[in-house]
Amino acid sequence: MKVAFFDVHRFERKSFDAANQRIGHEIVYFEPRLTAETAKLAANFPVICAFVNDRLNEATLEILKKEGAQLIALRSAGFNHVDLVAAQKLGLKVVRVPAYSPHAVAEHAVTLLLALNRKIIRANSRVRELNFSLEGLVGFDLCGKTVGILGTGRIGSIMATIMKGFGCQVLAYDVFPNPELTALGVKYVTLTELYSRSDIISLHVPLNETTHHMINEKSLAQMKSGVFLINTGRGRLIDTKALIASLKNGHLGAAGLDVYEEEENIFFQDLSESGLQDDILARLLTFPNVLITSHQAFLTQEALNKIAEVTLENISSFERNEELTNEVKASSI
Repeated sequence: MKVAFFDVHRFERKSFDAANQRIGHEIVYFEPRLTAETAKLAANFPVICAFVNDRLNEATLEILKKEGAQLIALRSAGFNHVDLVAAQKLGLKVVRVPAYSPHAVAEHAVTLLLALNRKIIRANSRVRELNFSLEGLVGFDLCGKTVGILGTGRIGSIMATIMKGFGCQVLAYDVFPNPELTALGVKYVTLTELYSRSDIISLHVPLNETTHHMINEKSLAQMKSGVFLINTGRGRLIDTKALIASLKNGHLGAAGLDVYEEEENIFFQDLSESGLQDDILARLLTFPNVLITSHQAFLTQEALNKIAEVTLENISSFERNEELTNEVKASSI
């Protein structure tokens, strides 16, 4: 099928080109993000392939439908950037890649935690300046600490398992407890108990109306003083202004963030010459106990290959008029 790819990055093309040699779709890559302003580039393409920061709102979807689109193939697990109600009304099918590499994301969460705890960024900068002092680089043993995991789907479950391997006591919160984790010694508790007992909290819940800004002034106040907060889930799980306030008053010990609630026009872009216009993110970057990466937790070769394979197979299933096992609908919200 003829497929229009939007917001394409160089690191993706190799995997998609390799996977497509076997499948044989007609792929056209477009660098711009998909918005209502760029949607007409997809004229006469029955399939649109979109990334996490494309804006698939009702206006964009209406243009795509008018220009001949039939399928929206997301090359991501998340779908909160798609107006599924509008897509359903327009008769547009939406498919995604539900689990490309949960290990990649969980391992990145651990990377953020370790780098923050052992002051790796600061230590490396010092050594490069021939400053071999150890002052200000004291961390703590993870063994024996209490780690709270919010959300124990595929990624959260792997994160919990890794933390058990470090010798941590692991608490978890999920509306659907995982019996395999319980058998490993993970204890499911209420949110209040998780907040109050955890030395480290890692977020792995989906973004929806219930979880939007679940980390806010109230929940931060319930956490232990000095708690480390890790977010490789979705940016809008955290009220960033409340996060900054907690960092300023010293209550929050550190934050490791791979996502940011207003990342849409920032992440995946090179702003080194134009500068950063987001004052809130700029403030976050001033804290020495904050480590931010630009939504790269998924970025392993294994994950890229899996994303390419599943995305193209989703399109092939649509072409063959088969059941779309990875379809998401308005009822999925």
